[in-house]
Amino acid sequence: MSKTRVSIALGCCVVVLALISWAQAPKQQPGLWEMTTIMTWQKSPMPAGITLPAGMKSPFSGTTTTTQVCLTQAMIDKYGPASSTNRDCKNTNVVMKSNGMTADLVCSGKMNGKGTVEASWTDSSHSRSKMHFIGTMGAGSNPMPVEWTTEITSVFKSSDCGSVKPLPMPDK
Repeated sequence: MSKTRVSIALGCCVVVLALISWAQAPKQQPGLWEMTTIMTWQKSPMPAGITLPAGMKSPFSGTTTTTQVCLTQAMIDKYGPASSTNRDCKNTNVVMKSNGMTADLVCSGKMNGKGTVEASWTDSSHSRSKMHFIGTMGAGSNPMPVEWTTEITSVFKSSDCGSVKPLPMPDK
């Protein structure tokens, strides 16, 4: 009987410690975020042998873009600052943690396939995310196989989004 009481007491302590850890974890802030994205194609939809126009980078070398997005508290609560902004893609099987999240990325439409999403944050103003996707791109009878990895560094800029409209809340 005493072993059962000790097990129950230890179990309660573990639950309380987990709740304290979750409560003390940094919460991401709603508002304007600047996201720097590096996308690298492992399998590009560009057919082999195409000559790129002068000044255009190869899609295999990693393309960097920086954008500003407005995230609502509801989006952050559900996905953290790593939700997909592509209307053809959804984050599913989302697992929120005190300092990050994981999810599956499922795309159907112009891109079809599956991937993974991992995000982490150490404070309320910074996060890092990584997505990896394998599937096909293109419509018709000859969709091209694609594989890409995206790494995103996000920095909170302001609680006021200014002229940047909030992203639509993903369905899932």
